[in-house]
Amino acid sequence: MTTTQQSPYPPQEPRCVCGSGPGGGSGPGNVPGPGRDHPRGPAGEDAPGHGHGHGHSHSHGPAAPASKRLRTVIAAVLIPFAVAVVAGLVVLWPGGAPAHERTGVGFDRQTQKATVTQVVAVSCSSANVPGGAPAGDPAAGGSPPGGSSTGRPPSGRCTKATVRVDTGSDRGRTFTEIVQPDQSRQLQRDEKVVVAYEPSAPRDLQYAVTDVDRHVPMALLAGLFALAVVVVGRMRGVMALVALAISFLVLNFFILPAVLGGADPLVVAVVGAGAIMLIALYMCHGLSARTSVAVLGTLISLVLIGMLGSLFIGWAALTGNTDDNTGLIHGLYPSIDMSGLLLAGVIIGSLGVLDDVTVTQTSAVWELHEANPAMGRRGLYRAGIRIGRDHIASVVNTLVLAYAGAALPLLLLFSIAQSSVGTVATSELVAEEVVRTLVGSIGLVASVPVTTALAAVVVAADRPSPGAAATPVGAPPPVRAGRGRRRRR
Repeated sequence: MTTTQQSPYPPQEPRCVCGSGPGGGSGPGNVPGPGRDHPRGPAGEDAPGHGHGHGHSHSHGPAAPASKRLRTVIAAVLIPFAVAVVAGLVVLWPGGAPAHERTGVGFDRQTQKATVTQVVAVSCSSANVPGGAPAGDPAAGGSPPGGSSTGRPPSGRCTKATVRVDTGSDRGRTFTEIVQPDQSRQLQRDEKVVVAYEPSAPRDLQYAVTDVDRHVPMALLAGLFALAVVVVGRMRGVMALVALAISFLVLNFFILPAVLGGADPLVVAVVGAGAIMLIALYMCHGLSARTSVAVLGTLISLVLIGMLGSLFIGWAALTGNTDDNTGLIHGLYPSIDMSGLLLAGVIIGSLGVLDDVTVTQTSAVWELHEANPAMGRRGLYRAGIRIGRDHIASVVNTLVLAYAGAALPLLLLFSIAQSSVGTVATSELVAEEVVRTLVGSIGLVASVPVTTALAAVVVAADRPSPGAAATPVGAPPPVRAGRGRRRRR
């Protein structure tokens, strides 16, 4: 004989669970029947002792840990990758950049800190600057040797600055610098500057002002950035700053010295980017299945970017040697593969934006599952991809504008020359940026469906273990946790 438990609430009319898509459709799992209807209390909340039928508590705190089976599958993929990254770090570790004799050109020169102690106005003709004396460093805005920046003899009043060297073996030594009126940078008294030192030059020409000392404003700006991150992000912000510092350490102590040491730039970039990705993501977001899915999505997208970058850099015959800096690198280290260095830059440059996209998509799918645990993998994917489409539009636009902003002076030069769009886009200087932008954007676009699909599969497959006790047919559903109420929309 079966006894029936009486509900303390008034009887309700049967309700049909309606919807569309996997987990929410009108399939057999959603047909009204015993144990499927949900009596409601006076305030519209679930009556005590009744649940949603799926027996899942979907509180909106941190994501529930993945099942043992899922952890095993994810670990089977990520542990070999992490081992390969560590092995690559050990094998390719350079132990420091190789030494070379300084050329005195560009950044490859000795520099010291100095202070402008006195500034007086003098006649350009009396200062022996008839358009033929060197005055300042061309790279820092000064006129080139052999004349003024316009190629005409200077007119008007020049500036004679007395500069004191503050560091190095010549500390306290002074020299004079003539600044022409058409130079973009004019020296001021008590201004902190950077001077270049060339020991092989005549004594009165060994030092020259090359730049302004910007340590104080740059340090202040970095401090404001760190403060903003910590105030808003709190402990997550602190971990993000630590991860950022580790990324710079990997870049400065592994990637750059290994490339200079003759290692393949592509292999070095893949190993270095893998190390940065694992450290940054797990440090900022914790060791969880959610983070592991983001790592997998990032890894797959990086592989796609590497393949496309290698194909189109080779097909477009991009050498990677397009300006004075890359030419100097190639002159000092002829063994470096400059096209491989270009590809390495594409991979490393795309990593930071990929992290943002994959973490956002993974979190979106997890939150959708928490809000509606009955939603199947197809429903989760469709809802997540709708979020991802908005993300794609904003991220791609950001990436293109970032590259365009960096190349703005170059684009202005093409505009002044009245070159056609086709000529500008196919020149090697611009083609490098176009390939870098489009390959990175393709990887970003691909990361959205890839990561969303991975997250949907992982979340939908994370079911209770087969050995868990099943609810008897006709019995009331399990009691739902007190914190398991659905959010109001």
